[in-house]
Amino acid sequence: MASGTAVPLERLRTPCDPAQFKFKNTNDLEDLTEMVGQTRAIEAVEFGIGMDQRGYNLFVLGPPGTGRHSFVKRYLTARAAERDAPSDWCYVNNFDKPREPLALELPAGMGRRLCRDLDRLVDEAYTAIPTAFESEDYRARRQAIEQEFGTEQAKRFQEIQKRASERGIAVIRTPQGVAFSPLREGRPMPPEEVQNLPEDVKEQLAKASSELGEEVAEAMSAMPTLVREVRERIHELDRQVAMLAGGSLIDELLSRYADLPKVVSYLQSVQSDIIDNFVLFLLPPEAQAKPGADQPHQLLIQQPKEAPAKRRYCVNLIVDRKENGGQPVVIEDHPNYPNLVGGVEYLAHMGALETDFSLIHAGALHRANGGYFVLDAVKVLSEPYAWQGLKQALRAGEIRIESLSRSLGMMPTASLEPEPIPLKLKVVLIGDRYTYYQLQALDPEFMEHFKVAADFDDRMTRDGANNMLFAQLLGTIARQEELLPLDPTGVARLIEESARHAEHASKLSAQVRRAADIMREANFWAEKDADGKVDGDDIQRAIDKRVYRASRIKERMHEAILDDSILIDSSGEVVGQVNGLAVMQVGGFAFARPSRITARAAMGGGKVIDIERETDLGGPLHSKGVLIISGYLASRYAVDLPLALSATIVMEQSYAGVDGDSASAVELIALLSALAKVPVKQSLAMTGSINQRGQIQAIGGVNHKIEGFFDICREREFTGGQGVIIPASNVQNLMLRQDVVDAVAAGTFHVHAVEHIGEALELLTGLSEDEVDSRVHQRVRTFAEKRRDFAKDKESDEA
Repeated sequence: MASGTAVPLERLRTPCDPAQFKFKNTNDLEDLTEMVGQTRAIEAVEFGIGMDQRGYNLFVLGPPGTGRHSFVKRYLTARAAERDAPSDWCYVNNFDKPREPLALELPAGMGRRLCRDLDRLVDEAYTAIPTAFESEDYRARRQAIEQEFGTEQAKRFQEIQKRASERGIAVIRTPQGVAFSPLREGRPMPPEEVQNLPEDVKEQLAKASSELGEEVAEAMSAMPTLVREVRERIHELDRQVAMLAGGSLIDELLSRYADLPKVVSYLQSVQSDIIDNFVLFLLPPEAQAKPGADQPHQLLIQQPKEAPAKRRYCVNLIVDRKENGGQPVVIEDHPNYPNLVGGVEYLAHMGALETDFSLIHAGALHRANGGYFVLDAVKVLSEPYAWQGLKQALRAGEIRIESLSRSLGMMPTASLEPEPIPLKLKVVLIGDRYTYYQLQALDPEFMEHFKVAADFDDRMTRDGANNMLFAQLLGTIARQEELLPLDPTGVARLIEESARHAEHASKLSAQVRRAADIMREANFWAEKDADGKVDGDDIQRAIDKRVYRASRIKERMHEAILDDSILIDSSGEVVGQVNGLAVMQVGGFAFARPSRITARAAMGGGKVIDIERETDLGGPLHSKGVLIISGYLASRYAVDLPLALSATIVMEQSYAGVDGDSASAVELIALLSALAKVPVKQSLAMTGSINQRGQIQAIGGVNHKIEGFFDICREREFTGGQGVIIPASNVQNLMLRQDVVDAVAAGTFHVHAVEHIGEALELLTGLSEDEVDSRVHQRVRTFAEKRRDFAKDKESDEA
């Protein structure tokens, strides 16, 4: 394109021809099964998921609305369905160390079977063990032991009675123990007769009673040992009976789980524990249930009380897989620390807290173990200790359930320490680019665990193939959501809007969500019109309504310009004053408005003052642009003489921060106009940044900027000479509104593209660059001479 000329009409907007589409509407198209325009990201996802080595987890980065979440979920679900389901995991009682529950791994689907088997085992034990202890055989054997003890006890007592009788003394059993009494004619003497006995007889009786007392004491001292032996024999009998009753119940389970050594070991410990604690089964479960618990704290668990045996031998199945369910794909929407690594719950009972292995609950890492775990990066980073917990699990290769308060030393009370579970899974973090690069820079462990980045692009090439894929995508969404189909004009208009959103005529925005939202809103209007389809007019109506809903601030600003509350000229000529263009972002809505930029110049010390920077309203990029202007002036107009000027530049009526260098070319022209005393046309507005060589560089938001000045000129009525000057490198970004294109075609509005500051000067002043340069040179020389003369006069006065 020739420099300094008007932009050709066909470059202002690159339309999409509906004729390229050979379908009647999108119902004629097949569903889209691939991701559009994201080849690099897709390859990265496939690579990262396929790598089995440790640390090759993924961070999926890119702008929102590009379909990252839906693609990742769809890809992982399809891949997971083709693979075997991982193991079930459960926690069981550790009878030797109850504070350290055991973790059991079982093939998928067998965890639930083990739960049923142990539950049935306990139920059968509640029947078999009481039955065995109520049997005639048990009663006879126990009675025999007890009779043997009674016989031995009676025998020893009879021996004592015999020895006492030989000495003329009777041994009498009383509630307080054993008493002695003299015999007369084979019968104990009454107490009153004993009192009447001679003293010498009494002494003999007392001596004999003392000797008998020692013999009785000696005989009684052996009784506890005898009782203990009897109890041990009864206990051994009980164990034998319990073993016969309960042991046979376990044998079948031992053979069923013979291929799982750890499960077999647990079942053997259950067998031993049932024998040791058979008394738990002697009462029915309902009679053993504890009374109701105290009202628990709202953060604690309340559950029905179970019989001790039911709870002691239950299986806490924390991860339950289906045998043919494939690998798990877990998406955690609330990734706080307990939800990630699991935890231990507590019961409030009788004023105290209780817990055991049955109150352990799984976290998302447990559910995703052996499969895929998808997390939102910002969410996991915003939850206290969640990010550290995730990294610790990945680093250790195991999931260790530990109370957060305990790990921080905030809860000194005893708690459970469940056996850690081995961890092997793929973690997929989804976030924006800023989060990824911040983690990469600030967390030294990040790249150790997330070695693969899948970067989703924010735009893709606009060509025939991608246009067709875009149409398929719209059709797929419409069918999934039961929307009306789009005809070719509707698809074409959405493609144009997508290119405008991408800010490039030959690109399409990859933010599919926005296009889908417009399609949904267009469907609303099409249904009102009962057209049976969504066409280009419906799409345009939806776009117009979206803009209208968000345009309150834009309209107020335009009103302020039209009623001269904000001073903007769109006609006439003024020295040192140029119309610049600034884009404003309000939420998701962007619009532009013209801004008056003025410059003043006088003799001084060679400094260009940026008023925005001096008042702390200018950002670093804006200040950089002003410094570039200073460099341009010095290199072009003060090579062989001092730059003896003092200039000020300001964006008038700006009451908030100003940043960016897209107005630097406009500021330079305002300053050159002030130096050369050349008026600038106010019918033209300009945008563009500048370098020290005077080249005009590309800026952002070019469509909004042109349309912002266009709207003001239209409200004030066109004069025929109004227009906008943009960098030539921004022509490729033009996707202007149709009304702007129509006005340019009618000659009432103009869009110019320039490559150098001289071209802009010629358009804005009507003078050639050389003529403006000559006037600036002369003014700068005049300043230098006056400053020199002033310095000489000052020296003379001082002398």
